[in-house]
Amino acid sequence: MKNSHSASYAAAGVDVTAGYEAVQRIKPMVESTYIPGVMGTLGGFGGMFAPDMAGMKKPVLVSGTDGVGTKLRLAMLLNKHDTIGIDCVAMCVNDIICGGASPLFFLDYIACGRNDPARIAEIVAGIAEGCRQSECALVGGETAEHPGVMPDEDYDLAGFSVGIVDEENIIDGKRLSTGDVLIGLGSTGVHSNGFSLVRKALDVEHTDLTSPMEELGGRSLGETLLAPTRIYVKAVKALLKAGVDIHAISHITGGGFYENVPRMMTDGLTARIDLKTFPKLPIFDLIQRKGNIPERDMYNTFNMGLGMILAIPAVQAERALSTLTDAGENAYQVGSVVSGSDGVELVK
Repeated sequence: MKNSHSASYAAAGVDVTAGYEAVQRIKPMVESTYIPGVMGTLGGFGGMFAPDMAGMKKPVLVSGTDGVGTKLRLAMLLNKHDTIGIDCVAMCVNDIICGGASPLFFLDYIACGRNDPARIAEIVAGIAEGCRQSECALVGGETAEHPGVMPDEDYDLAGFSVGIVDEENIIDGKRLSTGDVLIGLGSTGVHSNGFSLVRKALDVEHTDLTSPMEELGGRSLGETLLAPTRIYVKAVKALLKAGVDIHAISHITGGGFYENVPRMMTDGLTARIDLKTFPKLPIFDLIQRKGNIPERDMYNTFNMGLGMILAIPAVQAERALSTLTDAGENAYQVGSVVSGSDGVELVK
């Protein structure tokens, strides 16, 4: 590529040499995520992966794709781009693990107004960290300059991941029954959903984002909002390894409890969640107060402190909580599965 340069393309706003520089900057980060199964190196036209399917009777591939949404605006306002990639990976792999699948590989797509190799490297550093946290490989991606479509300093970020599970081990809610216990996994904050409402409620464009705030435990508003989404892959894997029989999982993303929890339920069953059993993070109190947001809308938009909810047999609750604590998770017994058609019932 040393002879590749187009003065005409550069005059139109696309510097191909910046793209080459970005690739050289991110190559070590990408390679740091490689796991057994990765084939080839960065720079090919397609990322190759040979999964180990030994012992599987009927392997099933599970895929997920997502972006970061308007949380990107916080990264731009704070000029901090090295964690937003964790969010992108998390939004994909947390969905995949809900089906019991282990993520294998991840690909990213970055669209930007102008290719700044240093900033691209920051973004990819976060993506690589997310891949390491979820034990999957970053096997490829794309960076595209969009001059005239996006302002120079703007960018958007999306990703795609594929995982694998043996068909007989798929977690799909079919074995749910009344009396199952609900286990909630603590979130790190707002994660990557509801930021259009967050930005409006807190007027982030005109608010001090960097000063410590007592009500946020001494953290700044910007630091609190930009905290990366918790990745729950290792936690779920630890439960499965410990022999916990997970009947269903819900990733609490956009739509909060009212939209996501019913997705793990089957007909005639409802998740009854006791809101007193887990701490509501201070950032949500601040958002609700500043935005004058009704409580139901809060639980219909945000995770409120729980990023994932699992349903398991009641007799395994103690083992599950102990396993999760050992895995470094904040875990809570938050309710149970009952008869009903609402899908979710929140109890104060």
